[in-house]
Amino acid sequence: MSCWLTSKLPKGMLVRDNKSCITDCILQRNRGLIMIRHLLSLVSVLIAALALEVSAQDAPETISVISSTFDHHGMVPEVNSAYGDNVSVDLRWANLPEGTQQLALICDDPIVVEIGMMEQPFVHWVIYNIPATAPGLPAGLPDDAQLDVAGLQGAVNGLNGLRRPGYFGPRPPANGQLHAYHFRVYALNESLDLAPGLGKAELLTAMDGHILATGMLMGHYERKE
Repeated sequence: MSCWLTSKLPKGMLVRDNKSCITDCILQRNRGLIMIRHLLSLVSVLIAALALEVSAQDAPETISVISSTFDHHGMVPEVNSAYGDNVSVDLRWANLPEGTQQLALICDDPIVVEIGMMEQPFVHWVIYNIPATAPGLPAGLPDDAQLDVAGLQGAVNGLNGLRRPGYFGPRPPANGQLHAYHFRVYALNESLDLAPGLGKAELLTAMDGHILATGMLMGHYERKE
């Protein structure tokens, strides 16, 4: 193998240069292989996350979810946005399936994927270990990881898209683009007793195989200036 196709250089120099060139080629190939492995690893993670979302979506959507502050497909009030007071919305649910032992909630914005802002929906709220006896969530929940609220004992604020516990309200760019916020409730067939610190992906993994049904309330929000 020769990197410099010349016969005018001294033989010893040609050999040394060939060795150097071969070494460089090997290093470049190894860097390429490492990059490919990283890309394959990232693709595997994205595929796994998508598979879990598809699995969760396969559960029947029979739970009714409502809020006193906006209707399905309505506008989320300013006070509940991160531009406002960032007060968590109140939610109520009904029609839980028989055998429900625990509940969980994930709120995200899939529009950021559709418009090319992000590769995954931005997560605004994650709550799990919700007692099956809870009829809903009151407005203005604290951001504490472990909630000490009547009727919600044991419930945990998971990590939002900022990797912080608690609710993070709508805060799209101020360009007039209408965003959608999916508040999805999950009914589980087991009390999973999950530790604090889980985000959406980790929660979906933990819930896999335990989801009896789901229900979703969707609200919109836009910022024009």
